[in-house]
Amino acid sequence: MQETDQGQRQSQNQDQKAVFHLPGLFEFLDFYRVFLPLFFEHQEYFYPWCEIGSIYGAPADCLWGGGRAGFGENDAEAALQLTRTYGISARLTFSNSLLREEHLKDRRCNRLCRLFEHSGKVRNGIIIHSDLLLSYLREHYPDFYYVSSTTKVLTDWQMFEKELRREAFQYVVPDFRLNRKMDRWKELPMDLRGKVEFLCNECCDFNCRERKACYENVSRKVLGEECPDHVCHSPHAEEGYVFSKAMENPGFIGTREIRELYLPAGYTNFKLEGRSLGSALILEFFLYYMTKPECQLKVREKIYLVSSLDLF
Repeated sequence: MQETDQGQRQSQNQDQKAVFHLPGLFEFLDFYRVFLPLFFEHQEYFYPWCEIGSIYGAPADCLWGGGRAGFGENDAEAALQLTRTYGISARLTFSNSLLREEHLKDRRCNRLCRLFEHSGKVRNGIIIHSDLLLSYLREHYPDFYYVSSTTKVLTDWQMFEKELRREAFQYVVPDFRLNRKMDRWKELPMDLRGKVEFLCNECCDFNCRERKACYENVSRKVLGEECPDHVCHSPHAEEGYVFSKAMENPGFIGTREIRELYLPAGYTNFKLEGRSLGSALILEFFLYYMTKPECQLKVREKIYLVSSLDLF
């Protein structure tokens, strides 16, 4: 009986797909107008074991925003319509960690919630840090699902597992430094594994001790508070995001790890960062994670040949 159950689990795991949660709902809307038709109309270009679960982001000057300062200028209605067209969940990134009671009545953010809450066939979500905001949103906009933000920097396993057991969250994004603790992931109860959403391509130094302070600095700036810029003291910080260096990060999760380690263990949700990067680099992420090697040039050419698309 035990061997039969094990065989059934292996068969189920072989059928599982990696669900990717992608950056730049507002920031890269023009890029997605070109990429999504390619993905859905030319599935022969892409790995059969991957799919798009959501696209996340926040408009510029979004008071509840955090993690990265939003710079998307695109129309919210247009962003919502695009995700509806392709049956993709839209996620609002409301991960400001320093919100106070007076911020909850912000008109623009509440308008976004009213617009995105009733999404049709696919539920939309909110990536969130503040418990104050979480309580407010659950009371006023009950149709959303919620994602516990990586800006909480959950590096302690017990704290992470406690967060994972909170019924308010459909997904929890652990700090990327927990990514490769496979002994822990193998021990996690099966019913919790579907709630874990791994951040795959973080470039931040693995030994950085200022990650939380960096996020808080962004939150203060979004709230309009005067404060000095956070200066990152990590090695090579002045180079900015470099994908090849991210691949060398001990917390990096690549396509091989997804297929050989995480999917067989029942973990299916993977987040790609990149809201503050250019769409050319976002394309490189999608080529690496979702596109068959022999088709990468075809996809790249079809994107590059759209003259109206500003990739840089």
